Amino acid sequence: MAHVAPTVTAIEIGELGERLSALRLRSPDALREMEQSLSRHGQLVAVVCNRQAGTVEVVDGFKRLIGARALGWSALRAEIHEVTGPAAKLLLWQSNARQTLTDLEEAWLVRALYREDRLNQPQIAQLVGRHKSWVCRRLVLAEGLTSEVESDVRLGLLSATVAREVGRLPRGNQEKAAQVIARKGMTTRQATRLVDQLVAAGDEAARAAVITAAERASTPAAERAPRRAPVTPGEAMIADAAALSFRAARLQARLLERPLVSLGPEVEQVVIGRLGELRAVVEALCRTLTQVGAMSAASAPNGEVSHGG
Repeated sequence: MAHVAPTVTAIEIGELGERLSALRLRSPDALREMEQSLSRHGQLVAVVCNRQAGTVEVVDGFKRLIGARALGWSALRAEIHEVTGPAAKLLLWQSNARQTLTDLEEAWLVRALYREDRLNQPQIAQLVGRHKSWVCRRLVLAEGLTSEVESDVRLGLLSATVAREVGRLPRGNQEKAAQVIARKGMTTRQATRLVDQLVAAGDEAARAAVITAAERASTPAAERAPRRAPVTPGEAMIADAAALSFRAARLQARLLERPLVSLGPEVEQVVIGRLGELRAVVEALCRTLTQVGAMSAASAPNGEVSHGG
C-alpha cells in the first residue's frame, strides 16, 4: 500500500468504532492494569485507527479505549491512517509486532483476511510475511472452533491456549469438553490430557465415558489449591457477602464501560442469557435479605437489629 503519513488528533470516544475488536482478546487483569496506568500517567501512546466508511475505527488500543471509558474520559489521542480493507488488518498486525498476538488472535486475523477480504492463503502469507503453511494452520484453528467455544474464550471462561487444545476435537465434541474444562477449572495440562483421551476414544460411547469420568474425577492432590482452614457459619456468610460485593461492583463497571453490542452478536447473546439468569438469582437473594432483616429486627430487643460480636 502507498505510504501516507497518519494524522494525530484528539477524537471523541463516542466517535471511535470497534469493528476490529472481535479480533482481539482482553483479559480482566490487562484491562485493570491499563486503567491504572491511564489514571496515574495519562495517555502515553495514541490509539491506532483507520478511516472506514465515514467512521474512525480503532485498530490497536482497545484496552486504552475501555480504560478511558471507565475513567469517564471524553476523548483520546488517535493516530489515524488512511487505509481500508486488508491494509487496516495489516496495520493491526504491524502494531502488535513487538507484543505478539496469541495463536487464536492470529487465527482470527487470518480468517478475517480470508473470509472478509477474499484473500487466498498465499496472498495472506505474503501480506503478513509468513509461510503459507503457517497461514493454513491458523485458518484451520479459526475455522475448526465452534462459536460456543469462541464465546467462552472471549468471556474469559477458557484461555486461548486451552481453546487451541479443544480445537483438536471434532466440532460436535468441543462444547461438552469446554464446559467440563471451565466448570472443573482445569489447567492447560489437565485440559490437554482430557483432549488426548477424547481424541484416542474410538467412538461416541467411549468419548461420553471420558467426559463422564472427567466430570466425576476430583482434582489430584498435587494440583489442588491449598485447603483453607475451617470457618464458622458467620465467617462464611461474611466472606460470601464480601465476595459478592466485589464481583457485583466489578460486573457493574464492566457493563458500564462498553455497550454489549460491541462484543459481537454471538457473545452478546451469551452475555444477555447469563445476565438474565443472574438477575433471577439476585432478585431471590434480595427477597431473602429482606426476610432475614425483618426476622432479625423482630427478634432484637426494642425492635433494634442486633449486631452481636
